Amino acid sequence: MIKKCPECNSYTLKQEHCTDTETARPPKFSYPDRYGEYRRKTKKQMEDQN
Repeated sequence: MIKKCPECNSYTLKQEHCTDTETARPPKFSYPDRYGEYRRKTKKQMEDQN
């Protein structure tokens, strides 16, 4: 697994570089779609008009 050194920001496969390395993979990104309901209603209305 590829790792990143937090001190010098370089990538490595080693467990330690300048200091202990961290996982380079970003955390999983997800968020609730607060406006999804309105977007779907608007899309349906637009399709019904055509």
